[in-house]
Amino acid sequence: MWLNTTTSPFLLTGFPGMEEAHHWISIPLLMVYISILLGNGTLLFLIKNDHNLHEPMYYFLAMLAATDLGVTLTTMPTVLGVLWLNHRKIGHGVCFSQAYLIHTLSIVESGVLLAMAYDRFIAIRNPLRYTSILTNTRVMKIGMGVLTRAGLSIMPIIIRLHWFTYCRSHVLSHAFCLHQDVIKLACADITFNRLYPVVVVFAMVLLDFFIICFSYILILKTVIGIASGEERAKALNTCVSHICCILVFYVTVVGLTFIHRFGKHAPHVVHITMSYIYFLFPPFMNPVIYSIKTKQIQRGIIHLFSLPHTRA
Repeated sequence: MWLNTTTSPFLLTGFPGMEEAHHWISIPLLMVYISILLGNGTLLFLIKNDHNLHEPMYYFLAMLAATDLGVTLTTMPTVLGVLWLNHRKIGHGVCFSQAYLIHTLSIVESGVLLAMAYDRFIAIRNPLRYTSILTNTRVMKIGMGVLTRAGLSIMPIIIRLHWFTYCRSHVLSHAFCLHQDVIKLACADITFNRLYPVVVVFAMVLLDFFIICFSYILILKTVIGIASGEERAKALNTCVSHICCILVFYVTVVGLTFIHRFGKHAPHVVHITMSYIYFLFPPFMNPVIYSIKTKQIQRGIIHLFSLPHTRA
């Protein structure tokens, strides 16, 4: 199988039939984009500079924030390019790279949520050995493992995109490149590229979810065994933020899957809107959740924004 020599670029798509409103549609998207950058950027800044946040729980939160930033920075530039400038053309190499990063970071997010569940499991089930089990080195190894797993699992289907010939319409259905969009344009046997992602989703994302659920069953069992009601509430409160992030991520995954599988007769704009919700809602909500529910993050934010007044 030879490398594809076709030079015709793909064409990205904004909101079909709503081209005249693209500039207006871009305003809320830009506001969400800026909010995501500020929210996750602030979390990373606080965790890096506040020594009180130099704990495994916050290191994993930093990984989540970095992943959310990565997803947003990968998708939004082409989205805004289409909506503002009608810049629809995208080269094959750039398109495939964008698809690789988008799908890899989605798997990374699932893995980071699993790692955060492991952190809460150790903190509640074995609190006396928490710091000795989750050392900085082990946290780093877990992070590298999550990244490597995602990167290697997505690579086979993206490499094959370079081998295909694209002789059909070059119009993609979104303002960013997704693997499932690109293979629809290929004039080749795409059986592997259709089946492999299903295996990846079942082997990783769903497995991560079931392990997270099982870990919380064990956590709940431990918490129920705590004699003091105040200690029970304190233990559960440390898990609330993580549980909210899990719900935000997996509800959007289920919603997007449901629309794609069972909403074939729904207007195309519904599919596009759901894809934006999938990519933007978790990165937008995660900093909000941790800012509201985590006192250490709240203190850090208050301290950060009160510094100029203190100096004055």
